[in-house]
Order: sequence, then structure tokens, then C-alpha cells
Amino acid sequence: MQNESAGSNEDQTMNRRAAMGVVGALGVAAVAAPGIAQPLQRERVSNHLAGAWDDAKGEYVLPPLPYAYEALEPHIDAETMRIHHDRHHAGYVRGANAALARLAEIRNGSGDASLIQHWERQLAFHASGHINHAIFWATMAPAGSGGGGRPGGALGSAIERDFGSYDKFETHFKAAAASVEGNGWGWLVYEPVSRRLRVTQTMNQQNDGIQGAVQLLGVDVWEHAYYLRYQNRRGDYISAFMNVVNWPAVAARFEKVEA
Repeated sequence: MQNESAGSNEDQTMNRRAAMGVVGALGVAAVAAPGIAQPLQRERVSNHLAGAWDDAKGEYVLPPLPYAYEALEPHIDAETMRIHHDRHHAGYVRGANAALARLAEIRNGSGDASLIQHWERQLAFHASGHINHAIFWATMAPAGSGGGGRPGGALGSAIERDFGSYDKFETHFKAAAASVEGNGWGWLVYEPVSRRLRVTQTMNQQNDGIQGAVQLLGVDVWEHAYYLRYQNRRGDYISAFMNVVNWPAVAARFEKVEA
């Protein structure tokens, strides 16, 4: 299925303090033993997505937003946030878990093995949508309260090294996101073979990325992410998004994979 998942979800009622704990946990990762190749660290596989998986149930979980629906105003409106998180993202979680269940039935002999390609594709699409969105929420913050500005420290230095300057990076990132064909994402990623930052595009939720790259920052350019406020003005939305990028959170992700 190549359409955005949609569904109904009750309004968010989870405690905001607990939600912030989820975001804080994004920076937690195991320390690798000396001599072990960095790309093999478990933290790189999980992308630090604490709260997005329930190990006891063996299911994907919808993390709460780490801020109120209206917190990113005026750049991203509350109604878009409510629909995007509670319906679209929740739909990906349901779709990924449904695919896991069907694949388990096939393994156990009670499912139709001729459909395994279908369910593997469903898992790739929905699980990728879930992970992409979990990163998206965690790497935004209200403007002036963590959101906006420019990165410093190791991440800022790496951006200058790999793109020439922050301004050149932003030009590249915004152009890549704006030119995604149809639906998809623009990404800042860490590519572990060259140990360099790259800007990439994703079509839909899972196509066209660099295999093995670690997602650091993504902007969702599916129309549901911006159409209520920006209609077809994708470029205006991407420019507004830059005002709510949580660079400290992005830097924490970078430092975990670059160490």
C-alpha cells in the first residue's frame, strides 16, 4: 500500500513530563567495547528510538508527542500535529504490527506463504513510516525553547566540513526536501563507510535512502504534514520547519553514532 495510513485515535492524554522522558531516552545508548566496528553497535540499529517498541509485547508502540499539539505554532499548526500524530503515525504502528502478525502466522504454518512478499513489503512500508515519524517528533522543539538556530559543537563542525558551511547545508537540505517526487522525506544522515554527513531523499517511507546510513534529521514532505496551513507551498513549509529543528537533539544523535 502506498497511501498514508489513517485511522482514529483518542486525543493525546499522556503526561507531558513522561513524554519528555521518552525524548531524553533517545540519547541513551550502550557503550561499545573497544575494537568493535562502530556501525555494528546496537545503538545504530535502534536509532535510539526509545518508546517506539514494546519488548514485552513484541509490538511497535506509538510514542507520545514530547510537547503540546500547539507548541510548534505558528510554524506547524496544532490541527496538523493532532491529525499527523494521532491518525497517520498511529496508522503506521497498526500496519506494522499487522504485518508482523501475518508473517508470524506464515512461520507457524497457519498463514498463506504465497503472500509473504506482500507482507514483507507492508512491514517495510509501515515500520519505516513509524520510525521516520518517531525521529521527526523527537528532533523538533518549540522555537526559542530548543527549536531553531544553528548547530554548534561537533555537529556544527561536521556540517561545515561536509557541506562547506551551515548555509550551504541548509540550501542543499531544503532543495532536496522540496524536490522529492510525490510523497517522502528530506534527510540529514550519517553515512558510516565514509564517516561523513549526507543529505538524502526518501520516496514514500522506505525508498531511495543510502543503505546503512543513520537518520539524524528528517522533514516529512507528505502533503498531510503541511497542507492545512501551506497548501501546495511545500517550500514555505520546509523553511518554517527549520525554525523548529531541535539541534541539540540532532547533535545528541550524531554524537552517539560518530563517536
